[in-house]
Amino acid sequence: MKLLTKSGLVLATALITFACSKPSETVETTEAQAVAETTGTTLTVEPSESSISWRGYKPAGQHFGKIPSTEGTLSIEGTEITGGKFSFDITGLTIEDLEEGSDGYGKLYGHLQSADFFDAANHPTATFEITSVEPFAAGDVVADAEQFQTDNTPLASSELSPEAPTHWISGNLTLRGTTKNIKFPAAVSAQNGAVTAKAGFNIDRTEWGLAYGNEADAVDKAKDKFIYNTVSIQLEVNAE
Repeated sequence: MKLLTKSGLVLATALITFACSKPSETVETTEAQAVAETTGTTLTVEPSESSISWRGYKPAGQHFGKIPSTEGTLSIEGTEITGGKFSFDITGLTIEDLEEGSDGYGKLYGHLQSADFFDAANHPTATFEITSVEPFAAGDVVADAEQFQTDNTPLASSELSPEAPTHWISGNLTLRGTTKNIKFPAAVSAQNGAVTAKAGFNIDRTEWGLAYGNEADAVDKAKDKFIYNTVSIQLEVNAE
């Protein structure tokens, strides 16, 4: 199975400020919800083929990379997902726009692992646990939030969404010891005992306490004094 969640988890510098539309028709973040009661067959996630791709933004540039999966399960009944839980290793985070071993790589990696961001010493693992799965109906839309315009304005949620979503997936995302429920569109396919899914969305990092360089605190945004609160995430998971 492959579960590709774009949007924007990442875990880096921004997490969710989505536009207001009907809850059934847009990506959103809410308080933690009850976990779905799993039924049917349980599949095992392949960690080597599963990861979160993240992208963070500031007016002067962008950084992006991956966070590896450590373990997970996905439950299906027929061709429908009924539940699942995935874990990711924050300490294994990679930065793909910088050369590994360089001073810049080490500095940014250390900062992301620090208490300014993920506080990995105390919270080395991120988890995502499914709470509900709904059909993506004709007429459903992915609403985009307004962003401060610079040369590196974050990608819009509609740009991150898969081309032909089949479902809305909701789940509890735990980062830095904080759990919030996120809802995003996904393209899901189940066949021959395996499941593939692709998804993409943005999150507002400050919802999980990653508040360093908070965009809301910037007095003069034109002088690059902030980091966008929006982080784009792409999740790719395979299970069978």
